[in-house]
Amino acid sequence: MQPVGSGCNLQLDPHSLPVTFDARDGRADGGVRHIEINRDRVLVQRAIGGIRMAIAVRVNEFLGITCRETGEGQALVIAHRDPSLSIPLLVTTDSECIEQIWQTWSNLLSLPQIRDENGVTRQPAPRRRRRNAIRARRPKFLVRRKAGHYLAQPLVHNDEREIIARN
Repeated sequence: MQPVGSGCNLQLDPHSLPVTFDARDGRADGGVRHIEINRDRVLVQRAIGGIRMAIAVRVNEFLGITCRETGEGQALVIAHRDPSLSIPLLVTTDSECIEQIWQTWSNLLSLPQIRDENGVTRQPAPRRRRRNAIRARRPKFLVRRKAGHYLAQPLVHNDEREIIARN
């Protein structure tokens, strides 16, 4: 593998993490964003409208690794629900080498490979709600106590003198 920046195509080495590189971003100032990939998180730094921002995303929040067709060939991308947070890993025209690198990145980051039976990339099914201990609880507004009531009617003494203790 070539190191980053040695050729016209983007190619990151999955075994040299953490990896830091710059990628194109059409919305960012200067058209570039700075990306750092670790085993457990991805840090994206960019400026939009003069406002600098850094976004840290855990690796397990990504959908998976997918292969997309681009004008320069095929691109291997870490896909996220928000397309602006998707990270390019490799851009190449060699379809044989992309399969091996795709598998390596998938194993290294513990992310699924997103593909169709016909080789067409697809989005995975939406995440289901996890089972947890409090899922069977009633909603908070239903748990509130209702106004109390007397078991027996209060005694009302009409036309009687009130007895008050005085010193």
